[in-house]
Amino acid sequence: MHTGAAVGNTAAVPELRVEDVRLRFGGVVALDGPSFSIAPGTIMGLIGPNGAGKTTLFNCISRLYQPDSGRITFGDTNLLELPADGIAAAGIARTFQNIGLFPTMTVVENVLSGAYSRTRAGFVRTALGSPAARREERYERDEAWALLEAMNLAHVGLEPAGNLPYGTLKRVELARALMQRPKLLMLDEPANGLIHEEVLELAETVRDLRDERGFSVLLVEHHMAMVMSISDRIVVLNFGRKITEGDPAEVAAHPEVVEAYLGGAA
Repeated sequence: MHTGAAVGNTAAVPELRVEDVRLRFGGVVALDGPSFSIAPGTIMGLIGPNGAGKTTLFNCISRLYQPDSGRITFGDTNLLELPADGIAAAGIARTFQNIGLFPTMTVVENVLSGAYSRTRAGFVRTALGSPAARREERYERDEAWALLEAMNLAHVGLEPAGNLPYGTLKRVELARALMQRPKLLMLDEPANGLIHEEVLELAETVRDLRDERGFSVLLVEHHMAMVMSISDRIVVLNFGRKITEGDPAEVAAHPEVVEAYLGGAA
């Protein structure tokens, strides 16, 4: 069980605060007022049985959904006032359950695509090939290769993504998210479809990168071994409400958590 804190610089990492968030889809209560905060540089696991509201809350934070009420702030930024395309600029990156890589592009090109949300040159100057754009592109390419080296992916950097196995693509998607230089990394079922050894490797990679870079992590995951091994704290949802929050040992022993999982699909 991991109980350490990030050793990277977390001074510039804001706290994420979720306060009394509520959302209905028609007559169905998807979120029933969960509240929690993620301290700078920590890993927060968000768990619960199927239908508990985890992905719904995840999508509210990343602005795919607009809650009916409540507040979600990242430092001084009210995330609910931002458009979905403003989330990256706020310092938040996310992955998705279903891989969204470009199969005909190489791995390094896919990773580089994560930098476009924050580069000064942007698409137009890059397309025009201005000197500033070329310098920035070289810098970003060097960073992408360094990230691939750190994640043991450099040997497939020039391979088209479509040629690679699923477990490798999951790590490529993580590398692309990290190219945004996030202060908060949101991981949506990153272990989905991975074999046991790949899950352990991914967990170690996430923890090591967090320790090195100091960002915070919000992890939605059904793979309990991964959640328990890397989370500093865990929030448990069931039927859209928070039933408990604590460190992994506290959560694992909580009666409502045991009941929720024994009675649920998980």
